[in-house]
Amino acid sequence: MNSATTSAFAFPVFVQGLALSFGLIVAIGAQNAFVLRQGLRREHVGAVVLFCAAADAVLIAAGVMGMAQALGRSPGLARALALAGAAFLAVYGWRAMRRAMHVHRLDPSAAGSSLSLGAAAAQAAAFTLLNPHVYLDTVLLVGSIGAQQPAALQGWFIAGAAGASLVWFSLLGFGARWLAPWFARPKAWQVLDGLIGATMFVLSALLVRHAFIGM
Repeated sequence: MNSATTSAFAFPVFVQGLALSFGLIVAIGAQNAFVLRQGLRREHVGAVVLFCAAADAVLIAAGVMGMAQALGRSPGLARALALAGAAFLAVYGWRAMRRAMHVHRLDPSAAGSSLSLGAAAAQAAAFTLLNPHVYLDTVLLVGSIGAQQPAALQGWFIAGAAGASLVWFSLLGFGARWLAPWFARPKAWQVLDGLIGATMFVLSALLVRHAFIGM
């Protein structure tokens, strides 16, 4: 792939990584609730946000680089993983659409004792690294999709996916006092889940296209 082609595809690949990561990370869960709680309490917000974003970036890069080596040795495996990823994203999109039809909210409790920096970091690590979904979503799914990009574009995909984590956790942590009322509104989550579902369906279709005709 020459430099002109790389430049032409760099932004779309960046956006694909960004959209995929956003779709997977924006959900009601223990990690998001913890980051929002720390933001509401204004406790070690920078450290918590930095740890969560950095952990995601490392896992994404490891997944893309590791899967790239495996897929480079087996083109058939690349197609199989692309189709499996497309199916996974379609199911994820369907689940998001179902969530959009039900009322739910993110309402973290600001009660409880203050945390030391070490305790906050330990909890952030536990919520991030002890969640089995992080390895399925971030390492395997995001890694396998990113690994199918041309080598010259994999860095752009990683940057987009990691950037989504940094933006999201920064919004949760530093914007907590302004965003908390919004997150507590069921209608807001229904709209967001609808957008996530539509995004996942589009990405699933792009993966099917990639599996059969490539970029």
